[in-house]
Amino acid sequence: MNGIHEVGGSIPPGSTTPLSPHLKSVCRLQSVRRRHLLARFAATLVGALALMPSALFPAAAAQEPARVAVFDFELIDSSLEGQLRGASQAEGARLAALGETLRRAYAAAPGFAVVGIEPVRQAARARRLHSCRGCEASLAAQIGAELAVTGTVQKVSNLILNINIQVREVETGRLVRAASADIRGNTDESWRRGLKWLIENRLRLGRDR
Repeated sequence: MNGIHEVGGSIPPGSTTPLSPHLKSVCRLQSVRRRHLLARFAATLVGALALMPSALFPAAAAQEPARVAVFDFELIDSSLEGQLRGASQAEGARLAALGETLRRAYAAAPGFAVVGIEPVRQAARARRLHSCRGCEASLAAQIGAELAVTGTVQKVSNLILNINIQVREVETGRLVRAASADIRGNTDESWRRGLKWLIENRLRLGRDR
């Protein structure tokens, strides 16, 4: 058969025998069929990959943000002024401002979601979190948080103060981070700058932790 084995077969290498019109038609038909089969296989493969659970691709699966409860800052006043007069109205406003600033910092940082503390706020104030030996973890658990963040401002005098922040793991009660900064001057600006330094250099919110 002039080197042609069968209809739809192949021509041995080196053969110069021209293909018959019928064989050309058969070859074109087979080529079209192969292209259709390849297209169908590719479409099926893409569809199967799209339906696979993201657990099979951990690198691509988005991680759930850690839920954080940031409690109100507390004042530890050992100054003579504090013993005589108690906390001032200005200091109360500064404590509230520190808490709100820290909540905003956590909310803006990748990997965190801030949980509202309103349901346990009064209980937290009554228990004085800085001296309750980790009770903030149980309060944070009540509002579904995974991390409990507490802060204090220790006042020695109107010149010498210290801002402290602690981050505790709710499930285990383990202290996972502690940060402290000395500030000079009992003013809105000094408190604000002290907390800003802690957020950027100790908590490293918004950076690679």
